[in-house]
Amino acid sequence: MIRMERLTPFAHSGALASAVAALLTLGVAVPAFAQAAGNPGLLVHAADDEPSTLDPAQVEPGEAGETVILQVYERLLEFAPDSPVLVPGLATEVPSRDNGLISEDGLTYTFPIRQGVKFHDGTDLTAHDVKFSWDRVMTMALPEGNAGILSDMVVETAVVDDYTFQVTLKEVSASFLFRAVAAMVASVVSQDAVEANGGVAAGQFSEFMSTNMVGTGPYRFSAWNRGENLQLVRSDSYWGEPAKLDVRIEVGGDPDVRVLGLRAGEYDTIETDPSFIADLEGADGVTIYQEGLLLEPLHIGFNLNIVEGSLPDTDTISADFFHDRRIRQAFNYAFNYDGFINGPLSGFGEPIPHYIPIGIFGYDETAPVYQQDLAKAEALFREAGVWDEGFEVSVITEAGNLFALMSLVMKDSLEKLNPNFRINVLAVAESVFDDAHASDPIPYAMWAKNADPAADPDSFMQDYVHPDGAWGQVHGFRNGYENADQIAELIDAGAIELDIEKRAAIYADLQRLLYEDPMWLIGAQEGVTLAHRTWVQDFQMQPLWPRPSLKFALLGK
Repeated sequence: MIRMERLTPFAHSGALASAVAALLTLGVAVPAFAQAAGNPGLLVHAADDEPSTLDPAQVEPGEAGETVILQVYERLLEFAPDSPVLVPGLATEVPSRDNGLISEDGLTYTFPIRQGVKFHDGTDLTAHDVKFSWDRVMTMALPEGNAGILSDMVVETAVVDDYTFQVTLKEVSASFLFRAVAAMVASVVSQDAVEANGGVAAGQFSEFMSTNMVGTGPYRFSAWNRGENLQLVRSDSYWGEPAKLDVRIEVGGDPDVRVLGLRAGEYDTIETDPSFIADLEGADGVTIYQEGLLLEPLHIGFNLNIVEGSLPDTDTISADFFHDRRIRQAFNYAFNYDGFINGPLSGFGEPIPHYIPIGIFGYDETAPVYQQDLAKAEALFREAGVWDEGFEVSVITEAGNLFALMSLVMKDSLEKLNPNFRINVLAVAESVFDDAHASDPIPYAMWAKNADPAADPDSFMQDYVHPDGAWGQVHGFRNGYENADQIAELIDAGAIELDIEKRAAIYADLQRLLYEDPMWLIGAQEGVTLAHRTWVQDFQMQPLWPRPSLKFALLGK
């Protein structure tokens, strides 16, 4: 008989999953007690990786630290659980022109601050803490963080009185509230706690804040056991609806361990993607949430800023290979979208236009979308003069995930189209990929990943399309756009247009232009899939929250 170990609320995971794995291997049914909610008062979530920092000023968008920041810290405004609508957080109202909290010239935003809110160190929240938090981010300006989202927009922050905070922008921004105010980098930290533990220094990270948290949220930070777990406990002094369960976040779990742990009842929720479906579908006591689409398009980037001699030795393409938009179009026409969506994504995904996801303002359902058309791909490769001679090129990606599978679909699509084409998929460890991805210039012609989620189209346009934007500069988009200035002018106009209909028309035009002049191969917009035990109550998932897109405080058992 295999003995099942009883797990205490903060026990290290593994024993139960191992035992259940043995049972499953032998074809033995999992005992009923292994299926029970064995950790009363505790929610156990299995994440796929570990945070590098817990500091809102330092965390990289999309990085695992944002998961914890969402639970412990709060922002002036938050995304509602069931829509992309902004709702009051630490501010009591969402600024608008109608309520007088946005000035007539569109440059000044006023935020009434909620009274009676306490930080987890017992100090009171005031407008001074809000100003301190935002100014701190912009003063530190850490390259790995997201300070630019504030410093690029904000010219001044001010305390009007103890419970009124005001922001003046450099220029009118139609996306400020969605893009900046609700972002994790705009989380409000305790001024007293920071100043008592090293303060703020320009260009330097805070050792205390990277490993400790003092927020106002429904959870207090309890412990971080490196390589094992993070522990959060319910805040007794929380101003809003209190959390129902304490939380333990297990970090760095292998996908198989997460699947077995969920089936065993050791985990309540696990970080999931569509590749897990086959192992979990029909499992006793497991629910697979499958509604909506993530706002993180899966894409492969084309590098138009290749330094001569920097590519892998096997690559035969010229440095200006992707300057030719016919080649970029041909890659888009060659890709097997149906194969990717119905294979690795298990049917949970949709093709989308360039480059606005389904589900946010600006998405045009009539915009053209790439579908596999091998005849068009061949014609374009012939026109570009690369069909007969062929080419060899590498794409770098993280190993063991959807990005690698998307790269393999591209490889299969191109190599079946023409035996003279060769795509080398370099599936590497996450740390190796991150180093390459952060390089400028990038020493690869292509890379595969996903976009950072956003609630406003300007975020996607600025970061992934604008010739002078984040990736526009790194990838040298101006080397390839037929009319870079036209695209830049349209994006800049959309960023400040406050008339909804006019703004929508701008993004409709952009989606058609970018179809003809693509800088990315967008494999799909991934469908939402998240597996949890059926005993988890009040389950809600919001793609605009950092992955796994859950606010644990809303969940019960």
